This record gives sequence, structure tokens and C-alpha cells, in this order.
Amino acid sequence: MERSGRDFIARHGETVFNAARRLQGDHPHTPLTRAGFAQADGMGRALRALLGAGPRLTLWASPTGRALQTLAVIAEHLDLDWHDAHTDARLVEIGMGSWGGRYYADVVAEVGPVIDPVTHALRVAPDGESYPAIARRVGGWLADTDEDGGDRLVVMHGISSRVLRGVMTGLAPDPALGSPLAPGLPQGSVALIELGRETVAHLGGGQAPA
Repeated sequence: MERSGRDFIARHGETVFNAARRLQGDHPHTPLTRAGFAQADGMGRALRALLGAGPRLTLWASPTGRALQTLAVIAEHLDLDWHDAHTDARLVEIGMGSWGGRYYADVVAEVGPVIDPVTHALRVAPDGESYPAIARRVGGWLADTDEDGGDRLVVMHGISSRVLRGVMTGLAPDPALGSPLAPGLPQGSVALIELGRETVAHLGGGQAPA
């Protein structure tokens, strides 16, 4: 059964790991850069223009610092209380295993490319999380929150949000990955999903999709 409300799926702003070209994965706290805060401001302004002040909006976020920092800025623009937000560990980024925290260049030197040039999907680390595993956990979150009423904002990550958006819009599994994968959006973007259909509510100015 499709939710009657709208879902605004936001990708957090740029972090110090992004700026340094390090694999972030499910690291719990990698702070936003000044550019990241500016991207959060952009999302907040766009949502304010669309929804007005104090909208009836359920707030959700990955429990990572970067997602919560991004949400704090957006909530301020919307005149909403950040402390009312819900968090769920199933919204975190893809787990990168032993590659997590390492520089892209160092991993590429060892194993070859880690980003698919066509889909921009991250390669799964030998001890990392698979795409079907991401689909199962975000799908579990969707099932458990299916009765959320009205509109909601979900602040999360690049890869995990692409899987979530793919599941929500009924995309077929990517044959190479084994799970749905929506098109990538730059950091600071907000996708709008309503009745299983997706549009871009705000296109961010961050790094290209991953």
C-alpha cells in the first residue's frame, strides 16, 4: 500500500571526508565543510519556499553526525524543532568494511576503480555491505514506518538514499548489483517521492553522484 504523504529524501551536505576524497561509508561522524553547510542552507531555503514556515513534516535522519548537522540547518529554515527528529540506523550509508576511511586513490591503486563510470555505484568492498543488504534494511525501515501520516523529510546518504528511492519507486534490481538503484544526485539535493513517482525538489551543488 502506498503512503498518502510525500517523502522528501535529502542527501547530506559535503563533509571533510568528501573534500579529502576519502571513502566515508558508515563512519558515524564526519563533519560538514563550509560548502556542506551552504548546501544544507540551499535545501532549507528550497523546502521553505515549497512548504512554508512550520510545515506539518515528520523529520527522519540517519544517526550519523553529517546527516544530523544537515537536518539541523534545514529544520532552522523551516522553523521546526530539530529535537523532534527521529533517527534510525537503517538509514546509514553503505558499509565499506576495511576500505572505510581510506583515500580513494590508495584503494584504487590496490584494486582498481571503485566507482562505476556509468551508474556511479560504489564497488562493494570484500568485507563490505552488499546492495541487497542495503535494500533489505531500508525496506525494513519503510515497512516499519508505512503508517507515518502526512509529509516527511528523510536526511541520509548518497548510496543508501539511491537504494531507498529505487525501492520506493519500484525500480527493477540492477543486474550487476542485485538491488534497485535510483539515479544519483549531487550532495545537497532533495528528491520528492509521491505515490511512487519521483521528481527532483532541489538539485544540490555538491560533488557528482556516488
